[in-house]
Amino acid sequence: MASSTNPDDGVENAAILLMSLGEEEAAQVFKHLGPKEVQKLGETIAKLKVIPRERVEAVLDRFADTAEKQHILVPDTDEYVKSVLRKALGEDKANLLIDRILQGSDISGIESLKWMDPGSVAELLRNEHPQIVAAILVHLDYDQGAGVLKSFPERQRNEVLVRIATLDGIQPAALKDLNEVLSKVLAGGDRLKKASLGGVKAAAEIINMMGSSVETSALDYIREADGDLAQRIMDNMFTFEDMNKLDDKGFQSVLKEVQSESLVIALKGATPELREKVFKNMSTRAAETLREDLESRGPVRVSEVEAEQKEMLKIVRRLVDEGQIVLASGGADDYL
Repeated sequence: MASSTNPDDGVENAAILLMSLGEEEAAQVFKHLGPKEVQKLGETIAKLKVIPRERVEAVLDRFADTAEKQHILVPDTDEYVKSVLRKALGEDKANLLIDRILQGSDISGIESLKWMDPGSVAELLRNEHPQIVAAILVHLDYDQGAGVLKSFPERQRNEVLVRIATLDGIQPAALKDLNEVLSKVLAGGDRLKKASLGGVKAAAEIINMMGSSVETSALDYIREADGDLAQRIMDNMFTFEDMNKLDDKGFQSVLKEVQSESLVIALKGATPELREKVFKNMSTRAAETLREDLESRGPVRVSEVEAEQKEMLKIVRRLVDEGQIVLASGGADDYL
């Protein structure tokens, strides 16, 4: 259930601040944002027709207060990291780490794909070799990669997934434009180190995002080609029901960021066990309200249920990445 602080408030505050800056200054800020951030802020700005003066003043006061507490300790953080690591570890060891920490700065062509919808990316890649498609998709966000693959024919989709799962590194080239991305993604040079992209985990994350029907087909195909590989992918997959693995504190952290309506729809496809865990981690009143909403809600399309469940899984993954929650995914030493 959503907490008293709406997670969308932060986006609205950012939108209000940008609108207060004016077009030129706002444009400079947008240059430093990613595709999803630009889209979300753009949509929010478009919806904000009338804003109370008190809200604007509160946003500006909060920004001013936050800005006063910020200090630029290092003018060029990339160079600082390189210098410190080289002094601490020596040239060779430091270079291995630097490539991993700063990797991605030379793949602007692939980065441009992140601004496109999955269907358009799929059209651009449809006639490319599965290995090239795999090398490109592992640079994209998992949900965008999943959207691209869902637009492919089943056989092509599964062939790409096998290559993603068995990809152990890429020699990335300095790509100038989209045409070069499609023709020579793996053109790298000796001076470039392998980027830690692809592999079983990447394949599992992408399959997670494609829905149950596609998931079954993909795993069946991979299982026929390599049963051990299919099992390793399944071991790394995180499904909606795996939320049962969260401890109560972690579960409550997730629920705080989920809107009531989204939770109702997501739970329409949940097991009784998971529903009970949700109720257990809510106040008595909130749990009772949720039970009533679930009982009164009519049939919901499977696609809607899966979409809301995916949104909850994104929240879980983000909280895991931020270190706010830990989820055991297999043995005692395995974590998602």
